[in-house]
Amino acid sequence: MIIVGVDGSRTGLDAAGWAATEATLRQAPLTVAHAVPKWVCEEAHGRYAEVGRWMREGAKTVLISARDRALRERPEITVETVLLPGDPRSALVKASEGAELLVVGSRGIGGVRGLLVGSVAYGVAAHATTDVVLVRERPSTPRGEIVVGVDGSPGGRRAIEFAFAESELRGARLCAVHAWAWPHPSGFEPADPDSERDALRELDDLLAGHRDRHPGVEVVTEVVHGHPVEVLREAAKGTDLLVVGSHGHSQLAGMLMGSISQAMLHHAPCPLVVVRQGQA
Repeated sequence: MIIVGVDGSRTGLDAAGWAATEATLRQAPLTVAHAVPKWVCEEAHGRYAEVGRWMREGAKTVLISARDRALRERPEITVETVLLPGDPRSALVKASEGAELLVVGSRGIGGVRGLLVGSVAYGVAAHATTDVVLVRERPSTPRGEIVVGVDGSPGGRRAIEFAFAESELRGARLCAVHAWAWPHPSGFEPADPDSERDALRELDDLLAGHRDRHPGVEVVTEVVHGHPVEVLREAAKGTDLLVVGSHGHSQLAGMLMGSISQAMLHHAPCPLVVVRQGQA
């Protein structure tokens, strides 16, 4: 099952359309979910009864609009709608347990002007136990390419496997990118050709087993000298999907997300997948 959280915003509808395409590729059912305060889902009496009915009608409209958007894009899929009680972040996280993917728009109706990612998108990306997709900008014409950030960490290795499987589903080329640099107090040391060749060799070694499992996927490798956030943002411009692990190297125990995955929530120029480390 794929679950998509919607709130009536344009990005929520875009997320429903993206999720519909993904459900078709995976031959999976799609659940469209919308969250409202818990009391709205209950039969209210007295002074708040009319408000509750009004909010339920509004929630129904949101769900129907998103369902219709999904079916317009992919009429063949099975779509279910569900009204979730409670805070949208915790409600979506709970509802997505056991799902293949949780999909949300990068910003909703309640987004604050100037913020690049909404609180719901950030909350589910940080706390969900399943892989999360944030839909910001969908390319008008799919390029047939997926970019994955590679750093050699356990989360990064899971991201590689996800990216290979997704490329195979879509018949897309996979670009595996590793940002290479030696940091120092005033910036980055100049690129060293020998170290760069070593980094490229390590990248090829990391990809070897995945290539064997997905022999039909065309793979391009890039080792780029620079900060990972800038490197990935540039590499992902115009691509269909950017894939990163939820944690990379040198992350503190107990952190909900790594610094690179957090940064890409704000700066990814295309739909972003944050892949969970703990999933098999």
